[in-house]
Amino acid sequence: MKNTQGESKTELRRDVTVWGSFMWGYADVGADVYVALGLVMAAAQGAANLAFALAGLVYIMIGLAYTELASAYPVAGGGQYFTLRGLGDFWGFVAGCALLLDYTIDVALFAYASTGYINFFFPSIAKLSISVGPFHGVNPVWALQTLGMIGFLIWLNIRGIRESSLLNEVLGIVDIVTESGIIVMGFLFAWKPELLVHQWTTQFPTLNNFLYGSSLAIISYVGLESISQAAQETRRPATIIPRTSLSLIFTVFIFATAFSTLSLGVLPWQVLAEAQANPVAKLASVIPYIGAFAGPFAAILGATILLISSNTGVMGASRVTFSMSQLKLISPWFNEVHAKFRTPVRTIIVFSGLGALQAALAALTPRVLNTLGNMYAFGASLGYTLVFIALIKLRFSDPYTPRPFTMPLNLTFNRKGQKVKFPLLGAFGLLGVSTILFAVILTHTIGRIAGPAWIIACLCYYAWYRRKNGMPVFRSIKRNWERDQIDILTSAEEYELVEVYKQALKERDERAAKIVKHHGPAE
Repeated sequence: MKNTQGESKTELRRDVTVWGSFMWGYADVGADVYVALGLVMAAAQGAANLAFALAGLVYIMIGLAYTELASAYPVAGGGQYFTLRGLGDFWGFVAGCALLLDYTIDVALFAYASTGYINFFFPSIAKLSISVGPFHGVNPVWALQTLGMIGFLIWLNIRGIRESSLLNEVLGIVDIVTESGIIVMGFLFAWKPELLVHQWTTQFPTLNNFLYGSSLAIISYVGLESISQAAQETRRPATIIPRTSLSLIFTVFIFATAFSTLSLGVLPWQVLAEAQANPVAKLASVIPYIGAFAGPFAAILGATILLISSNTGVMGASRVTFSMSQLKLISPWFNEVHAKFRTPVRTIIVFSGLGALQAALAALTPRVLNTLGNMYAFGASLGYTLVFIALIKLRFSDPYTPRPFTMPLNLTFNRKGQKVKFPLLGAFGLLGVSTILFAVILTHTIGRIAGPAWIIACLCYYAWYRRKNGMPVFRSIKRNWERDQIDILTSAEEYELVEVYKQALKERDERAAKIVKHHGPAE
């Protein structure tokens, strides 16, 4: 395949199956309960399930947007690539930086939380706390466990996407079955609706706490970005991505709302807020008949699902940077693919290493999960906001690309002889995620400082790199998107869509020729 400058490009290997695509997403969003349940309970208190539900509604619209874009543009890069196609190089780079922040934090956050569930069996390690100079409440053993896990995931992803995807598939099915069992047994034998009502009526949070809790809940719904990251390595993506994405949207929404509703009817929210290191294990341990073994098993379950979620973060960061280097947003040094394993080895090492650094720095704070979650919230909400804007823009600027799936509820009208569908749900989604972004800036002390600082640092590099190579900073370099789109669909073996696309372009050119014939060329 060639890029817009006619240069030969190294491609990623298409090895991800239907189940692998689903599990890349589930690995990320399926871990939300294990990390976010305790954090959201501490903030949203008796209204935690409402916070999950409202965030979930925004997530559904995000999921529908990603399903449309990833099936139409099945390349590595996800939201960064969609934003670049719709809004240009500068905003594409900003979106890429936001997603990189998410993925590097993803690596750190879920690896740290995974080892936290492992330490459910080693309470002496979990309770270890020392002072290091001005830093208090530091747990060095926990931090070293986390760094060791990140090192293992780096090795795994260098080995190849198929091996990495296989880990997700095997562990993911066990997690889905076990989560379902906990929910069913919990509602049958432990759930007390009167406790839920009591907490709703007497333990409702302040508006500031509720906004904080809702923003923590939305950052858990990030898995569909992972599916789009794997699109360039997915077989027949135009067929597979809509199936897996739609299934994932509703699977995760049901799990998140069910766990939070179950929790408020089984335990006071304060109990789960205090058990932030392993809230699901705490919940499972109090379910009658199965609690004695369900608690420890839930700890194992949490450790595994968080492991594959951290693994998804390694994969996502490497694919975003691989795409950005291909598109001349960052140095081509990142474009190097391993000669044997065909994986972007340099991006895996560099940005997973940044995740390890973030984990080490966060370990110096007394509330590690909150520290990482604050930064995570900023990157997710900023990235999603730009993706929604790009979705709407691409409906107008690129109506010719076949869309195997489109968001429902559209207003159709003619624009320059071409039918254009304006996505109403896209507009509502933009409003919803913009509200989340505002809430993050308003309520997340670390996020509103560290998040923008990350973006500014990245933009400094971007300006240096583009000027050094004679490229504009705020404008886009010339690209042949039509030729690229044909190459993308051909590489994905979507030959029918290639013909549909060529026919749409032909009809566009014929309309333009008729206008010139009747009215003369434009001045």
